[in-house]
Amino acid sequence: MKTTWLALFICLLLVIASKAQDVKLPAVRRNVLLDSIGLSDPFILADQRTHQYYMTGTGGLLWKSKDLKRWDGPYPVAQPDPASWMGPRPMIWAAEIHPYQGKYYYFATFTNPAVKIDTVQGNAIERRACHVLVSNQPDGPYVPLQEATYLPANKPTLNGTLWVDKDRKPYLVYCYEWLQNLNGTIEKIELKPDLSGTVGESKLLFRASDSPWSRENPRTGPPRPNKVTDGPYLFQTKTGRLGMIWTSWVYDVYTQGVAYSTGGTLDGPWVQEKVPITPPNYGHGMLFRTLNGQLLMAAHSHKDINGEYRRIPHLFEVDVAGNKLVVGKPHRP
Repeated sequence: MKTTWLALFICLLLVIASKAQDVKLPAVRRNVLLDSIGLSDPFILADQRTHQYYMTGTGGLLWKSKDLKRWDGPYPVAQPDPASWMGPRPMIWAAEIHPYQGKYYYFATFTNPAVKIDTVQGNAIERRACHVLVSNQPDGPYVPLQEATYLPANKPTLNGTLWVDKDRKPYLVYCYEWLQNLNGTIEKIELKPDLSGTVGESKLLFRASDSPWSRENPRTGPPRPNKVTDGPYLFQTKTGRLGMIWTSWVYDVYTQGVAYSTGGTLDGPWVQEKVPITPPNYGHGMLFRTLNGQLLMAAHSHKDINGEYRRIPHLFEVDVAGNKLVVGKPHRP
């Protein structure tokens, strides 16, 4: 009897995996210009080992380039466990690829719309969480590590990124979504040394309402700080100052700001700069050095065109030689 049930269980897993792969993927295109690619939350890895650029983001697909100008893709690279809480066809948001201790780690947000974890102000909250996959190659495939869950199942979390702090420990820095807590936060939690899971409890770094530049119009009363936290990414200036770029809104305009840790570590305290750092309608940025060593920011433009959001990756020159991050002119490779 046990053998029969085991056989049935294995068959069920195979069926789930088969259905997970039964999704029509976009055709691979060659020599596509960067501004012709529709992509949210672009993240670019400049890999010195393969002398190539790898761009990922929302959607779970990957683009490759040798010069940042022309790209091949998109390629499917993420292979989460279809029998896990994510289900056979999770939505994948804001993927990042981080080299770490000889391997490549895929930090992404996975959403299973079929699972509801809460209802807040009449809105059903889907199960959404940051998770990490691993590969020996930058172009995948990326497969699960040890832990099935990195963050609490009853909290919607997103946009996780990796940071190794002064204590030499790796941390997952992420957003706890405003849909549930009504004032989005950015938090940290320690990762295991091999990034296979998390350790201990999370810690609040700051809230959306701490921002002096974000704004929203409530139904009643004067304008107030926006409740959205989005796209944290950490960096250091040449002077060693720890900073974090992150994104929210100024009314209906997607906007990116920056905060600095006065204590020099993730624990902060974090102080927000008074004005945004990028032009209006740009956000969810990250920093990378080209294969030639130039520091750039990748971000996406965010426009509503006839009721349809259009998101395109863009590059900006960046300077961190002083005590602050300064965003320069657009970079056109």
